[in-house]
Amino acid sequence: MEQELILVYNADSGVFDIIKDALHKTFFPSTYQCNLCALTYGTFGMKSEWKEFIDKLEIPYEFLHRDEFYQQLESHPDHLKDIKFPAIFLNRDGRISLLIDHKEINKLKTLKELMTLISSKLAS
Repeated sequence: MEQELILVYNADSGVFDIIKDALHKTFFPSTYQCNLCALTYGTFGMKSEWKEFIDKLEIPYEFLHRDEFYQQLESHPDHLKDIKFPAIFLNRDGRISLLIDHKEINKLKTLKELMTLISSKLAS
């Protein structure tokens, strides 16, 4: 069985969007709309603790922005098209299912909580 973890940010790709999001996260963190990004990235890039954790998982992973996820979704079921982000999915043999929804991610306060949640979901 082939599996892949797909982590989708509540942001779009593109230079302007990335710069806008970085500034928003830095100067107005309380209104930033992507807790997945806020937990896993610092001012200058991906947090090292997160990078180590995600690399040690025994499952491949992919990070996508919201628009990139929708581009890849063209051949996937309609039930995935109304998902709110951020979200984490599990792709098992080409079948994508929601692993952790936006509500669960947005409740998290620390990176450690996120890593614990991912580990427990993958174990079950």
